[in-house]
Amino acid sequence: MSQTRRHFLATSAAAAGIVTLLPFAARAAAHSGDTFDTSAGPITVHPVDHASIVLETPAGVIYVDPVGEPAQYSDFPAADLILITHEHGDHYNADTLAALAGDDVQIITNPAVFDLLPEALAAKASKIANGENTEFNGLPVNAIPAYNTTEERKKFHPEGRDNGYILGFEGFRVYISGDTEDTPEMRSLTDISLAFVCMNLPFTMDSNAAASAVAEFKPTYVYPYHFRGKDGGTQDPEEFAKRVGTDVEVKIGGWYES
Repeated sequence: MSQTRRHFLATSAAAAGIVTLLPFAARAAAHSGDTFDTSAGPITVHPVDHASIVLETPAGVIYVDPVGEPAQYSDFPAADLILITHEHGDHYNADTLAALAGDDVQIITNPAVFDLLPEALAAKASKIANGENTEFNGLPVNAIPAYNTTEERKKFHPEGRDNGYILGFEGFRVYISGDTEDTPEMRSLTDISLAFVCMNLPFTMDSNAAASAVAEFKPTYVYPYHFRGKDGGTQDPEEFAKRVGTDVEVKIGGWYES
């Protein structure tokens, strides 16, 4: 990212009262991140790596798709809730999950992952399928379909198997896409305050499709994430930001800076 772009985003964020764009290691060490003030209380976003996110929220600390070395999470508070979108190795790893799942944690997964969980983890878990709802500490959690629509990509994420999630904080709804293309369900979302939208090829979608969907459902803020792939399918978050337009504030997180 250019120094000019960093300065512009940092200045804009500071004006909005949001801390952004510090290198991830510094942010984690300081237990800092991008903080959004909501009527329910502050929500702080910590990008970890690729598809893994830590959210400090009024309902508790939420880990999304935690994988990799457990040490990556040592600077964050322990998880109260862990959300798993689907079974691929960059979203679900049983060893990582076992290391991070404390005695009082609640795990919510899609049905396919639930069926893979070791017995000790399954005892802490519940499953919801596309279109189903549950709650955690009074926080509504809705499972949103996440799937490929392009014919040659359907083998990666078939319709009906994987979840995205909506977290319904009071006056501030958070959408986590998981791995998906710009499905009709995504495009028809309403009243989303904060979105995390994936983009990489060949497994999900390119930045143009992601930006087109975001411009349609118009969250207040959006993070492009999951935008580098092992097969060279990297998408440019700055190009995504240009295509989204001015109606949505694009946040650039440090998923790949650790």
